[in-house]
This record gives sequence, C-alpha cells and structure tokens, in this order.
Amino acid sequence: MKAAVIRKHGEPDVIEYLEWPDPRPGPGEVLVRVRACALNRRDIWVRRGLRDKRLPNILGTDIAGEVVALGSGVNGWTVGQKVVLYPALTCGRCAFCRSGAENSCVEIKIFGAAVDGGYAELVAAPEQNVFAMPEGVTFSEAASIPVAFLTAWHMLVTRCGVRPGETVLVVGGSSGIGSAAIQIARLFGAAVVATAGGDGKRQRCRDLGADHVLDHYKQPIAEEVRRLTDGRGADVVFEHVGAATWPESLRALARRGRLAICGQTTGNEVTLDLMRFFAQNQTIHGTFIGTPAEFFELLRLFAGRLRTVVDHVFPLAEAAQAHRRMERGEHFGKIVLSV
Repeated sequence: MKAAVIRKHGEPDVIEYLEWPDPRPGPGEVLVRVRACALNRRDIWVRRGLRDKRLPNILGTDIAGEVVALGSGVNGWTVGQKVVLYPALTCGRCAFCRSGAENSCVEIKIFGAAVDGGYAELVAAPEQNVFAMPEGVTFSEAASIPVAFLTAWHMLVTRCGVRPGETVLVVGGSSGIGSAAIQIARLFGAAVVATAGGDGKRQRCRDLGADHVLDHYKQPIAEEVRRLTDGRGADVVFEHVGAATWPESLRALARRGRLAICGQTTGNEVTLDLMRFFAQNQTIHGTFIGTPAEFFELLRLFAGRLRTVVDHVFPLAEAAQAHRRMERGEHFGKIVLSV
C-alpha cells in the first residue's frame, strides 16, 4: 500500500510518501480501505516527537473508508460498507471500560500515535471501533467527525450539561473542534459567544450559528462576554487553546459556571485563583475524546442537524503541505487527506 510515514521526528519534510507493507486483520479486526483522514493538532505533536515517540509511525486519527476484509470472529459487516472509526483503542477490561467510560481507559491508545493510523491506503481496526458512516456525507466530511465532534460533545453535553438559555463561550471557534462546539451548543438551545481572528473567520463562525463573535487578537474577551451577558459571564466555557487564553476564559466564567478543557496548543502551564474559583462555586472539567456510546448517538445527528466544516482536501502524497497549512493557522474547520 501507499502510506505517508514518519521515520524520524522534525518538520513537515520528515513525512515520506512510501510503499509500505499492507496490514492484515487479526481476529476480531476489520480491514478498512481508507478514503479520507482528517488532521488534528496531535499529528503535529507526534511528528515533532512531543507525543508517542514510536518510529516508524503512520499518523492519522480521524479515519473514514470502506470495509475490504474481515478477521476471524467478525460478524455484522460486509465488504464495501462505508465506515468511520472511533478514534481510541481501549482494553475492554478495566473498571472504566466496563462502566462505559472507555475514554478514561487505563490503557487507551490513539490511532496515528501509539498504533498506525489513517495516512495510508489501509488500516486494521478492532471491530468495536467500526461504525457505519452517516448517510448523505462524503468521506472527507465523515473523517472530520470523530475527534472534533466527539470531544466537543463530551465536553458540552456530557461533562458540562449545557442547557437551553445558557451562554457558552467557545474559544477558538474557527478550529475544527471550535466549529463543532458552536453547532452543538446551538443544538441544545444555548447562546454562543465565539472567538476567532480576523473578519473572515468571525463571519464564518456567525454562519455556523454563533450569536456574537469576538476578535481574540483585538478585544478583551472576558470584558466583552460580561458586557454581552449583563455582567453575569458565560455559564459554560469551551477551552482547548491553553495558556494564551486561560486567564481570559476564567475571568469570563460565571458564578457556578463550568469550564471544560481538552487541549493546550499554546502552552501547558497556567494559574488558578483558588479564592475566586471556590467562592463562586465554579467547576473545571478535564476531558479527553468521548465514549463509543456518545459516538453512536452523535453520528445519528448528521442527518441534517449537524455538519462538518472541511477547510481543504489534500491528496495523501501532499501530507506535508497539509501539516504546513495547519501550522500556519490558515484553516477554518478541518484539513483532510484524500486517500
């Protein structure tokens, strides 16, 4: 098969487009012909050697394609069926897996990091990771669902319990996960204040349903959020940027507000004003992906209620170019590799 492989860590040029051995489906596995694989910021970290330093490695967590072969013991799938993969591999044995909290599995692994992913023509996946692709979406759109929408769903719906009439602040609304969060918050009847850089990205956030969009390069976010909410602040803050936005996100959080965070793109070290935090009965949720049950529920909503935002589609051979686009921050929504 053809694959985009990293055999050393570094800049985008370390991604090599090569002939690579075909994977074979083991017992309980499905072999998938990859048609599209969306990029995530984690791909860049792995490429640089900041996460999962296994080499050689085939990147790519968000995978959509077609079933081409079944391992022994697999039932219920047919060759040619269009599928999308749940992005995490779990042990199925620990207390978290057995209680339906698989995203907290003590042995969790991610496609494209601890195991080979979707920057390739073929990938073998455990049967429990294989889900039917929603009807009416393209492979590129389906590949844009797993990490962004599942994580946003887990943050807003499961952890923060967003409710109608609340205000949600979506930090970085132009990203793949931010564009998902805007839609999910609106789906549950919340008012959305998003942040983005530049007029073009701000308008696209409005087109997705954001009620107000702030320029995070030019406007004081917390001050503007409080002005827009008559001084109350945001009931829910959706955070994935990290150190650069953390202080403003906390200041924007309302009394009894909930903040969920899933990333630290701009840095890992932050501070917390404990007096303000406990005196205002606030909650911070650390979040990582979501569960297979949530994924199943989420996929049903792509029949007209949610939609992915695909920024640009590159052929697999141009994976390095796709990484450069992500690193420059030019994109709105998801960058996808067509395989």
